[in-house]
Amino acid sequence: MKTFSKSLLVGLLAIGFSSAASAEEIQVAVAANFTAPMKAIAANFEKETGHKVTPSFGSTGKFYAQIQNGAPFDVFLAADDETPAKLEKENGIKAGSRFTYATGKLVLWSAQEGYVDDKGEILKKNTFSKLALAQPKLAPYGLAAEETMKKLGLYDTLSPKFVLGESIGQTFTFISTGNAQLGFVALSQVYEDGKLKSGSAWIVPGNLHNPIRQDAVILTKGKDNKAAAEFTKYLQSEPAKALIRTFGYDV
Repeated sequence: MKTFSKSLLVGLLAIGFSSAASAEEIQVAVAANFTAPMKAIAANFEKETGHKVTPSFGSTGKFYAQIQNGAPFDVFLAADDETPAKLEKENGIKAGSRFTYATGKLVLWSAQEGYVDDKGEILKKNTFSKLALAQPKLAPYGLAAEETMKKLGLYDTLSPKFVLGESIGQTFTFISTGNAQLGFVALSQVYEDGKLKSGSAWIVPGNLHNPIRQDAVILTKGKDNKAAAEFTKYLQSEPAKALIRTFGYDV
């Protein structure tokens, strides 16, 4: 009996050590708009696989520059489809790894209750002093905001009031702290489970800007990383897609 128990213990320890040895770590560059869903997805993935995910959040444009300069990322979740396509043409990704993981939605948001009406008429009234948006050259959501205002014929009128964030995350901070009365952010930053978490908002109709298709790729550094392949596969799974939808994205 003692011999059996000892053998069983040795076997269980061997399995544990083998599992730990096969676990890998991946560095993931993530567009700031996807911060909340990424944290939830990473936690679920780590629990299921034992792999460790270390995410970094920021603007797509800055991540592209960092990747070009040798930043040690294995996977890149961009806020557009153009940047990953560019990296693909430059042979900077694992062949065949590019896919759209989400389609984002733009929202005009204020931290103040009742400040933004549900049709965005406040933009035409122009009664505010500061309007925040992400830098269009760095962040696709900023570009979508710019396209929206031009489509509405309000860009020239409103541009003197712009407060530009380096990323959609910084833009959200400008608004949430009151440094700007309102601004354009990602729906995922202010909605959860289909409900507005705080303040007031207008969900911008999709016909006012180009689609915000967000693509993911395995970068050259991560092409032989087993965890990177498993993570991108998990990102396309039904549980991950269901979670992504709860943050206001289309999948």
